[in-house]
Amino acid sequence: MGTSNTVSRALRLIGETGLEDGGLEGLAEKLGVGSRHLRRLFIRHLGATPNAVAQTRRLHFAKKLIDETHLLMGQIAIASGFGCVRRFNAAIRNTYKRTPTQIRRLARQADAPPDHEYIFHLRFRPPYHWPGMLAFLAPRATPGVEAVGDGCYSRSITVDGVNGWFVVSFDPAPNSLRVCIHFPEPRSLFFIVERIRKMFDLNADWADIAPAFGNDAMLSRLIKQSPGMRLPGCWNGFELAVRAILGQQVTVRAATTFAGRLVRKFGKPSVAPNPLTHIFPTPEVLAEADLSSIGLTRARAQTIRALSQAVAQSRIRFDGVLELEPFLRNLTEFPGIGPWTAQYIAMRALNEPDAFPVGDVALLSALGLSKAAELERRAEAWRPWRAYAVMYLWGLGSTRLQRLKPSKMMQHPGGPAAASIAG
Repeated sequence: MGTSNTVSRALRLIGETGLEDGGLEGLAEKLGVGSRHLRRLFIRHLGATPNAVAQTRRLHFAKKLIDETHLLMGQIAIASGFGCVRRFNAAIRNTYKRTPTQIRRLARQADAPPDHEYIFHLRFRPPYHWPGMLAFLAPRATPGVEAVGDGCYSRSITVDGVNGWFVVSFDPAPNSLRVCIHFPEPRSLFFIVERIRKMFDLNADWADIAPAFGNDAMLSRLIKQSPGMRLPGCWNGFELAVRAILGQQVTVRAATTFAGRLVRKFGKPSVAPNPLTHIFPTPEVLAEADLSSIGLTRARAQTIRALSQAVAQSRIRFDGVLELEPFLRNLTEFPGIGPWTAQYIAMRALNEPDAFPVGDVALLSALGLSKAAELERRAEAWRPWRAYAVMYLWGLGSTRLQRLKPSKMMQHPGGPAAASIAG
């Protein structure tokens, strides 16, 4: 498996666990390679070992906590994954030639925020189309769990049984998003920040993505008009999958209504202020829920319960996914989840840049095509960034779909009504 793809998958896993789950040996086992071979691949492609990469990530996050928070140094050592203050102090001194306290003195911090509130500035490579991100997320925000308004996205969260919330807004001066996290357990901050980076696609490099569409006249025009569209991810893959099922064959508005009912009936109250009143229900809860009580059809309710049972039993996972095709096959084994829904889940729950909702009526409409085969042929030139093309074309296709008759907008079971544009 001596390819850069193995390294890319390894980096995804390091981002999720920081090598804390089994170390190098555990990482290599998940990838299906030997630890020595994995080490050689990292040195060949990155010039550093997996341990060095994980250490660098811990150091950068520790430096951010020193600069941007008022946490005690012992709390920073734990939150950034060093385990003890001695190792933390030594690593900071060796890298930055200053002690953590000296670094903090040089940082121009504002007054201390309220307890358990942390402000971060998460950088990205410009351009970044923040209005496009909010325009996509706003109509799909689950009432009680998510909210979009005044240029901000906010949501309630739970990590290891502890509840909190965060708010994200655009900070144009330093090419970053401003993130305000309210969470009582500092040791979870690294996980939360990394999840937010993934959710808002902050690691994407537009210079790599845009050239893939240079030979497509329509996409080139759309990109010139609105550069920097990103791939909207999600906080929780299970939540996104449930939302995708709720959105099948209905409009975005109807799917949002169902999602709000589901949260109010089966979710738990959150500690966040209004309108973030609830935590999204767990797989264990939905596996036993009477979903017909919120107005779902029997088939849709059975699909959600079956998926919830599989997730609760770890037969379906949304973290640590290494191979896309097995993941898609596993999803489509559930009655009611077809190729379209599986690809959409991969696109947003896994941040899979080449995921492509096959046969999507909105894409056909946007491109003036009539057959799925024509769409697939045209999309071959967009690899490996087809999901980014989808984001541009959905915006265009949603307008053109308004002219279609409802009977022409319905898909087969397992796919959405095209009018929903991915509810």
